[in-house]
Order: sequence, then C-alpha cells, then structure tokens
Amino acid sequence: MNQSEETIKLDQFLKLMCVVQTGGEAKMLIQNGDVKVNGAVEVRRGRKLVLGDRITTLGENYVVEAAE
Repeated sequence: MNQSEETIKLDQFLKLMCVVQTGGEAKMLIQNGDVKVNGAVEVRRGRKLVLGDRITTLGENYVVEAAE
C-alpha cells in the first residue's frame, strides 16, 4: 500500500501478499469464511482495509502496513 493510499480492498491485499494468484481464488477463499479481519470472519471481498488491520488466513497472519 502506498503512503498516499488510505485503503486497499481485501481481495487486492490477498493478491499483493501472494496468498492467492487471482481475484477468483481470493473470492472463493473469502466466501468460504477462511479469512479473518481483526479477529472476525470477513465474507466481503471488497472490504476496505486500513493501516494496522490484521488479516488471518490459511494459518498465516498479515498486517496492513504502508509501503516504503
């Protein structure tokens, strides 16, 4: 995420972090309830993430941070 951007969509974040390769894969992962945002299951792939949000999926944890 660039510093000039304030949000990123959940499906875009999953692709950026190489959790999935395509938007279709992201959609299935999210709709199956396999993604948590800040500890709660999230089923909206368009959910806007902000700096500091914590994402958990497939046994891995990620934090939304600004790009350097």
